[in-house]
Amino acid sequence: MKKYLEKNVYDAFITRINYIFDHFECVSVSVSGGKDSSVMVQLANEVAKKRNRTFDVFFIDYEAQYKATIHHIYELKRLSQINDFHHYCLPLENEDNASSILRPTWTPWDPKEKHLWVRDLPTDAISIATVPQEVFRKDQEWEQLISQYPKWLMKKYKTDKVAVLVGIRSDESLHRFNAVAFGKNLYKDQKWSTKIAKGVYNFYPIYDWRTEDIWHAVARFSLPYNQVYEMLWKNGLSIHEQRICHPYGADQRVSLNQWAVLEPDIWHKIVNRVSGANFGNIYAKTSLLGHHGSEKPTFMSWERYAVFLLESIGLYSPDLRDHYVRKIKILFDYLKSEANIQRTDIAESHKAGKDINLHEWISWKRIARTIEKNDFACRGLQYGLTVKDRETIINLKAKWGKLLGIQQGTKEMRELTKELENEKD
Repeated sequence: MKKYLEKNVYDAFITRINYIFDHFECVSVSVSGGKDSSVMVQLANEVAKKRNRTFDVFFIDYEAQYKATIHHIYELKRLSQINDFHHYCLPLENEDNASSILRPTWTPWDPKEKHLWVRDLPTDAISIATVPQEVFRKDQEWEQLISQYPKWLMKKYKTDKVAVLVGIRSDESLHRFNAVAFGKNLYKDQKWSTKIAKGVYNFYPIYDWRTEDIWHAVARFSLPYNQVYEMLWKNGLSIHEQRICHPYGADQRVSLNQWAVLEPDIWHKIVNRVSGANFGNIYAKTSLLGHHGSEKPTFMSWERYAVFLLESIGLYSPDLRDHYVRKIKILFDYLKSEANIQRTDIAESHKAGKDINLHEWISWKRIARTIEKNDFACRGLQYGLTVKDRETIINLKAKWGKLLGIQQGTKEMRELTKELENEKD
């Protein structure tokens, strides 16, 4: 027998917002420009208007944003009950770039890369030059910003507690469901809350809404919304598939190719901003970036694909490209001397098993997979690390640090990395 709730999700939301205003003088709403936080802040504004209350808004601008997203953010800035809209454009360290093995992180609004910025710095935004040090300092990550902002807000309003409204919905992921359903350190036993720090509480007033409920509220109350969703719908994505966020993260890269379609005017900036963006545009919807069972382009042979990978690496790290070229040349010399196998004799695919000869073992597919996995030692080609390899990795490490990702490979590579770090100490 089904059990129905006494309230619909909209009425439950209104009750929750009133509860928050009853218990907190200091209220902040986190927005992203997406549909969930947009509906949440607009409906909260209506409640605040009836109660003659105000609230602050917290927004992290990741630089690589859709123009329509920024346009919608400025629509939200005009809401009547907002006291201060904290629009942060900060060089947040170590943001994910899942499209590249050469540069697995990036820094939005990095002053050193101003010539590559996707957008100009908004004139009314809080930058690294104007942000209070209590909120953010140079070389910090977004976790520090999120942690320090509400504590600074309490000092600003001289209060001992703050409510932060977060627009997550539990049906979007198991992790979000667990955060609400099994949350601990609640505010006065409210299941839709979480104590983050002393006096700091997150509230999730739309946690039980579905995607359909969000769009029903937009239609029923004629709420402005981010027009990117309209473009995504016309591009063939259902309301459950649509995502709006910066394009380079592990979750975001699956829709990286939509930027080329929706924002053709700035696509060249998206590509040039972060290593691997165009590569991600082409291959993010394949299994390539997972390395296993990868899918090369159908119009390429494995030989052409291997060359393509080398050329792609060479755009950003000629030294690493040259390392692989040197190892492959050594392989060619070995094949010629041991079995009279010329480069033109190498097959596209290879055979599996133990009792096979060199002709059956070597293939362009094996070579391409070795490059694709960033297998620095080329163990996939039956190599180990040589003295020359050691010299190369020392030079690469001095130039790139951990960005190349080669220290995450085999046990042999991890041991060498540890050895180099000890030598440095």
